[in-house]
Amino acid sequence: MNYVLFDGPVRNALLPFTFTRPVADILIGIMTIRQKWETRLGSTITTITEDYLSAKFPMVEMEENVMINAAYLPNDALVELITDLKANQAIFKGEDVIAFFTTENQEEVDFDSYEIIQYNEECLTVEHTWDIFSKNDAAIRADFAFLTEDRKSQPIPKSVNVIAPENIFIEEGAKLEFVTLNASAGPIYIGKNTEIMEGTVIRGPFALCENAMVKMSAKVYGATTVGPGSRIGGEVKNSVLFANSNKGHEGFLGDSVLGEWCNIGADSNNSNLKNNYEEVKLWSYETEGFAKTGLQFCGLMMGDHSKCGINTMFNTGTVVGVSANIFGSGFPRNFVPSFSWGGAAGFTTYVTKKAFETARLVMSRRNVEFDETEKAILEHIFEETKKWRKD
Repeated sequence: MNYVLFDGPVRNALLPFTFTRPVADILIGIMTIRQKWETRLGSTITTITEDYLSAKFPMVEMEENVMINAAYLPNDALVELITDLKANQAIFKGEDVIAFFTTENQEEVDFDSYEIIQYNEECLTVEHTWDIFSKNDAAIRADFAFLTEDRKSQPIPKSVNVIAPENIFIEEGAKLEFVTLNASAGPIYIGKNTEIMEGTVIRGPFALCENAMVKMSAKVYGATTVGPGSRIGGEVKNSVLFANSNKGHEGFLGDSVLGEWCNIGADSNNSNLKNNYEEVKLWSYETEGFAKTGLQFCGLMMGDHSKCGINTMFNTGTVVGVSANIFGSGFPRNFVPSFSWGGAAGFTTYVTKKAFETARLVMSRRNVEFDETEKAILEHIFEETKKWRKD
């Protein structure tokens, strides 16, 4: 069977992260949504996404296909239903389609002609940017249970101060000495070829993905995920860093999400709680206004390739687009459009030539090429986000 993850109606609610990727490639827990489905279904999965992303994230259609809503994270019950899907069957949760069967020659999908299977159990979904960190606790626990079942962890080094070692799993190639791991409140997963430097204190739930690093004397609270190749230092709480991003120095990052190729300057901080303790609102690309999150704690949402200089301060509930460069004293406004250059004193446009030069240098440090496909995606985003920039 060929499985395909589609973006669905939540794509715009997940901007700026879905400017540069399908919904399926959002990281939450220990794996991306795509990886979760692939490991459970035992199959490579492609995606249906925006046209300008399709060169990097192509869809493969075969004679028989099962389309899966990427906003839904897999669990045992869902996987069983989806693997049993037959022609003209669809799985719904209320009014939302979760998955449906289709064939290559099928010209249109009319759910009125389908047999509808209602799924009534609980499941994790990602429908807003803040879900990525606010549901990360549950996602880490689910991934940890699945990935470690019937497997044996590498031994915990004798120098490690450990609480609840039964909730800790260490993959091959991980390096850690003279650190404290407290897994009493949630599992701790330490991926392949990672490093946790001495003096670090970590409370679970926590996931350190392959080739990632925690720098000396960091203080990390759950539920935090450090994506593949990313680095953290200082104080981090309930945050998700996608692949190849750095928050390597002192300063606080809390209740936040960083995309890929981001860099947080030394001694930078974000607020995650308003002074009056009221509900946090976040910029919505759908309504072009500020949306209620229902959360008291909500920090920074930063899109791919964005960066900030040393001592940058972010207000509670700040949204930064793709490829923005923020610096200077004072608090920048709490919506920074893509390709913005500046700070509290004002912004100009970060022209693509300079932005691409930086992206090329940053990616080359991790032996990743900034190719024509990446360039075309960012050029499209530059044009798409023009209306929010004011020079």
